[in-house]
Amino acid sequence: MRNRAKCKLCGDILESFHEHDYVCCKCGEISICGGNVKLECSAKDWTNFLRVDDQNHVIVPKVVQKDEEKPAMDVEKPLGYFDKLDMLKSMVGHFENLPKHVMDAPINHYDFYSFALVVISLLEQLDPQPSLLPLSQDPKKPSD
Repeated sequence: MRNRAKCKLCGDILESFHEHDYVCCKCGEISICGGNVKLECSAKDWTNFLRVDDQNHVIVPKVVQKDEEKPAMDVEKPLGYFDKLDMLKSMVGHFENLPKHVMDAPINHYDFYSFALVVISLLEQLDPQPSLLPLSQDPKKPSD
């Protein structure tokens, strides 16, 4: 998909062609940048922002306000070992289905953070095997 947008106020159709190509409409209401790499956009008032797809169809984006964000995962019911393992497998499946240009892009800290949380919670459920620990370390006592 190309990085294109239309301003409802002035009618300008914008297109950003490369990662550092910043384009603003003539009235200054909306802007886009990032080309096909980032697809970044901004608007003073999002009701005036429209996306334009490759076939010139106008798409009205759904704007999510901070207070409308999706609720966090249900934390009342603790997840078991196999639930967390399934989460990791699902994450891997999503990564395997990404296009090559996305796989070449660096991950953000939220991606790494969520992955680390799942791994930590899995490891916390495992009892350390005393035979694998150094002789001086008691598995029930924190190390210095």
